Amino acid sequence: MVDVFSLTCSLYPLQWVAPHLALHIPDGFLSLPVMGVTWVAAIALIAICLNKAQAEYQDRTVPLMGVCAAFIFAAQMINFPIPGGTSGHLLGGTLAGILLGPWAGSLVMSVVFMVQSFLFQDGGITVMGANIFNMGLIGTFLGYYLFRGIRQAIGRNKLAGMVTGAAIAAWVSVMVAAIATALQLAISGTVALQVAMVGMVGWHTLIGIGEALITVATVSFIWRTRPDLFYRPPQAATSSLRRSLSTR
Repeated sequence: MVDVFSLTCSLYPLQWVAPHLALHIPDGFLSLPVMGVTWVAAIALIAICLNKAQAEYQDRTVPLMGVCAAFIFAAQMINFPIPGGTSGHLLGGTLAGILLGPWAGSLVMSVVFMVQSFLFQDGGITVMGANIFNMGLIGTFLGYYLFRGIRQAIGRNKLAGMVTGAAIAAWVSVMVAAIATALQLAISGTVALQVAMVGMVGWHTLIGIGEALITVATVSFIWRTRPDLFYRPPQAATSSLRRSLSTR
């Protein structure tokens, strides 16, 4: 994930010089109309997610949401290097969707980005709506439904379907979040659209690969150890869980 402040600095060296680029938009980089639209979109989608989660999920999902949020938050603290002297880290939207589904997954990602903004100043407070929308909601919903489609096409109950879907969905979700960020910066007049696209998409092509690798590693581990934890677990895991419960 790359910082927009550093992007502008690297593209305009006469103003600032910074070592790396990021998706967390700082305060002051978006216009009021763009901030307003993204805040409304984020709040509306979070409200829908809350209603859907309350209606759809069981009590066992609540502790899993907490564990998933803690894991993603901790994983985001670990940076991996990419060429050019910069680094990236996990976003986690696709992973949250795979484990919790799109509704609860989006809520988890929203909470993670709120904590990052308020406690660690990772992304501005006034532009939190844009950051949640770009990285949490787009990443989770797009990532989950793309993953679901690929998994169904290859085989819902096959590890190959799970891994392939997770890898492609994780990479694509990062790229779309980068494109959305570039568009918002361009509409706000912060940077030219072509420059923003080249900077954001170029770096996030590599960062998306890291996202895909981490997501696949996590999904593969859970498949081997606790496949019943997936939002839509493979049929064998569901049957095994039912047999286990019936023998108690």
